[in-house]
Amino acid sequence: MPRERGRERVIARIRSVLERAGFYVSDAHHVRPTAFDLIARRDSLLLILKVLKNVDALDGSEAKRLHDLSRLFGAQVLLVGQSSGTTPLEPGVVYGRYGIPILVEESLEEYLVKGVPPFLVSSPGGIFARIDGARLRALREAGGLSLGALAGVAGVSRRTIQLYEEDGGAEVTVVERLERYLGETIARPIDPFEGTGFGRRPEAARSANAEEETEEDAAPRRARTLRATGDELRDSALAQLGGMGWEVFVTVRCPFDAFSTGDLRGGREVLITTVGSLRSARHRADLLQQIAHVAEGHALFIVREASGRRSIEGLPLFTVPELRRHRDPAELIDEIAERESA
Repeated sequence: MPRERGRERVIARIRSVLERAGFYVSDAHHVRPTAFDLIARRDSLLLILKVLKNVDALDGSEAKRLHDLSRLFGAQVLLVGQSSGTTPLEPGVVYGRYGIPILVEESLEEYLVKGVPPFLVSSPGGIFARIDGARLRALREAGGLSLGALAGVAGVSRRTIQLYEEDGGAEVTVVERLERYLGETIARPIDPFEGTGFGRRPEAARSANAEEETEEDAAPRRARTLRATGDELRDSALAQLGGMGWEVFVTVRCPFDAFSTGDLRGGREVLITTVGSLRSARHRADLLQQIAHVAEGHALFIVREASGRRSIEGLPLFTVPELRRHRDPAELIDEIAERESA
């Protein structure tokens, strides 16, 4: 219990950082199970965040789910952690696991709130900085220094200096020696979401053998290509959406059951869909609407039992028979919008 309360405090602080940085934040960490803890939008930047004390707890299947969600939402995934095993993570360094960038809480605040980017990247060989090659060359030539002279200062070969001038990476100690000698900064600032290579999904995040891939690991898939899930209502509801023309993707370990998209009236529409009881709808109404707001779409809850209610706290409710009355996605969105304001 104390460990969980500590995690609650960390997530609350990260939410505060995001809000101070101008993000609209939806908090999903209190729903179990969940693949992510926070989802946040500021203008065109959409972030999906997972918070872990020990980043080694992230495994390949969990990373794949995060990558799948990032593609569906058009978002950047970020892991906020404190340690790798028993080794604390350092501020100002971008780490990575399974193609997902990792920052400590302090670095996230420095970057998003204060506009101070990290300058270091962790790799299997150690901590490195990305060198601004053009700047290094200009400083060397302005000082009348040869490649050999600068190599002697840095303690590396002439060829290595050439690689630095071609925007190569260098160990922190080498960069420090060069910057101290030149009296200028030569390290490039790092955008955790671009140019680090962490944003690309690696093969390691996929199952080693496609034939051994479970249905959970394979999500999200188009609902109409999945075999029956065993939940008759869920299958029927998602098949109905697919039959209307929605592109339906089943999600796993999320507060919602499916993410659907459609090209309606000249634009892309997003529909967050959940199937469950009226009690579950009451419990998740605010969260689902927050997620839909962040995704710039709509939320739809399909209830198992008829209640006569059209919405709960602005969350549109539909029974499967009500859903079947619609044949056109645009018409469904019109009724969802009507029920949102009811």
